[in-house]
Formats: sequence, C-alpha cells, structure tokens
Amino acid sequence: MADVNGITAGQRTGDQVTRNDAGGSMGSDTFLKLLVAQMQHQDPLQPTDSSQMMSQLAQFSQVEGLNNLNRQITALWLSKDFSSAVAMIGKTVKYIDQAGETHEGEVSGVQPDPKGAMLVVGSTKVYTGQVLEVS
Repeated sequence: MADVNGITAGQRTGDQVTRNDAGGSMGSDTFLKLLVAQMQHQDPLQPTDSSQMMSQLAQFSQVEGLNNLNRQITALWLSKDFSSAVAMIGKTVKYIDQAGETHEGEVSGVQPDPKGAMLVVGSTKVYTGQVLEVS
C-alpha cells in the first residue's frame, strides 16, 4: 500500500481511507505526487491512456483556477468588510454577544482577523456580523 503525502492508497473503500493532509484538500503538490506514483506503478503492458491523463490534467487545471478565484473573492470580501468596519470608528453600535445578549458601545478601532474585521468596542472585540445597529 502506497502512502503519498499523508494519503494512503491501495485496495480500500472510501470509509477506510484516512486523510491527514493540511487543509483537508489536495493541493498541487499532492496531485503531482499522485500522478507520478500512478505512472511509476502502471502496468507497462497496459499503459495509462494519454487522453485520460490529459483529461485529469485539464480537470486539475480547472480546480486550481477555481481555488485561485476563491482566494481572490475571499480577499475582496475581507477588504470590503474591513473598509466597512473602519467607517464605524467613532460610532455607537448595538451588537449581540456569543450568549445572545445585546450590548452597546462606541467603536474605538478595528483589527483584522481571518474570519473578518473585528470592531474594538471598549475591551470587547466584535465581528461586524454581530452588529445589529449603528448610530
């Protein structure tokens, strides 16, 4: 059984295979390692069909393009969220906390976060999605 970048391959069903690659999805390095392993272990009397290989490469290219597009859209969304949050500095916001309670306070600053902009309200950090009202 071959182990390529944390993905165990062989005669196993989907529920028997465990993945431990970072991010839970295959990246370009993993794809290329699997492709090389497939070519090294193919039967020389029945080589892989070149049209199938081209099809796989085309699919990989499409997936890679979608991943790049997704990263760009996420960056654009985070930028827009941060800009909107900066506009709230000096304003009073009403927000809901994790326990579902409503609070109110003045926004004194904004901090970036991988999940979105965080407003600094007193000593509390609030995601813009928690804001109910701005005045």
